[in-house]
Amino acid sequence: MARNVGFFICILILAMDVSAGILGIEAEIAQNKVKHLKMWIFECRDPSYTAFKYGLAACVLLALAHVTANLLGGCLCVVSRQDLEKSSANKQLAVASLIFSWIILAIAFSMLIVGTMANSRSRKACGISHHRVLSIGGILCFIHGLFAVSYYISATASTREQTHTGHA
Repeated sequence: MARNVGFFICILILAMDVSAGILGIEAEIAQNKVKHLKMWIFECRDPSYTAFKYGLAACVLLALAHVTANLLGGCLCVVSRQDLEKSSANKQLAVASLIFSWIILAIAFSMLIVGTMANSRSRKACGISHHRVLSIGGILCFIHGLFAVSYYISATASTREQTHTGHA
């Protein structure tokens, strides 16, 4: 039963991240459909409410996927570099996956937020163009899904190893 739950959680995390990625890319497509005037690096355009909604949904799904992976994956305590070097391969993979998932989350979430706020109804203005910010954020959601699932699997495997060997 526990293996079935773990498989379901992995599918859930992947589904949220893939959905966030698709919504980010769709937000970019919707943003490109509104009329705009571009001169060099400056751009004047109307905001797209559809892009705003898709971008906001992508942000929420990315955050939910990250929270799900981290809460259900458990907490791994690594005090020092020596402790990390002595730990099992599963624990080392979990720590590396956790670090990369946080880095990718920070970059993807920032890009999605910047693209989403550029499409807010109150942002009808001219400025430096933010092309491909939403689509890059969407692509990073796919990569986040890989690292989040990797963290969940390796963290639960590491916890299972520690309970079987009796180490805390």
